[in-house]
Amino acid sequence: MHNQPGLFRHIAACNALDPAKLSELRADGRVVAWPGPAANAEIASLGHAFREISNGWEFAPNCASVAERSAALAAVAAALRAKGKLRPPRDEAYAVVAEWGDAPVAVLDRSAAVALGIRCFGVHLNGYVRRADGLHLWVSRRAKDKEVAPGKLDNIVAGGQPAGLSLRDNLAKECGEEASLSPELAARAVPVGLVRYCFATDKGLKPDTLFCYDLEVPDDVIPTPNDDESEGFELWPVARVMRTLAETDDFKFNVPLVILDFALRHGVLTPETCPEYTAIAAGLRQRFPLPRP
Repeated sequence: MHNQPGLFRHIAACNALDPAKLSELRADGRVVAWPGPAANAEIASLGHAFREISNGWEFAPNCASVAERSAALAAVAAALRAKGKLRPPRDEAYAVVAEWGDAPVAVLDRSAAVALGIRCFGVHLNGYVRRADGLHLWVSRRAKDKEVAPGKLDNIVAGGQPAGLSLRDNLAKECGEEASLSPELAARAVPVGLVRYCFATDKGLKPDTLFCYDLEVPDDVIPTPNDDESEGFELWPVARVMRTLAETDDFKFNVPLVILDFALRHGVLTPETCPEYTAIAAGLRQRFPLPRP
């Protein structure tokens, strides 16, 4: 690979925010969310469940259980939805945590995750094939009626991480639903780390962690859509993938980060050939906004 201009811009775009404008929601002394302006207004109206602190809010002492805190966040979401500021529920619960591995302090419908600014997690799979002429990657085309990034290019498989499901089980589920990959093949996926990003939108904050997996797909396996997530799949030489990343915005906004991580690990990008190498390597795992003292 030669010089690849324009790759780091994807990382920069996924980390655009002004920390000074963030308000916090704390539970048991730890920051578990960064509510957006609309959510802040609704939190202020629920004095029985929240109380104001210097940098935002905390759950009130009488709102201490997972059930009580989940109900309080659901009330915020319902108020936003009643005012037309939130889409309908998706009936998929996300855990509200200060960090991955913590016991949830609450659960929240996925539709309200950005408005409340909770940490979200997901699984992304790099499906690759080794051929005589080099590495190839399976690329998915998102359905044109998707709410997020319709018609954009995507990883072979990707999905948000719901509460109460292991990463492995979620990956297997998504493999079957999105690409018709068997549970046996999905089980061969190798966990290879994570990428992180955090950016502000007009709806709220997206502090996201994507757990990355690599799967060497046999030549005789052709992924096919099994739901309405994808329009189909193409197997691209990795050079075409990197060129598309460098020259276009054809991929869904966060997918370039997963592919760049793959490219670093597989030697597609090297310090000798990519001037942005150190910036890319450092930028893929940026820490979310740190709690203020």
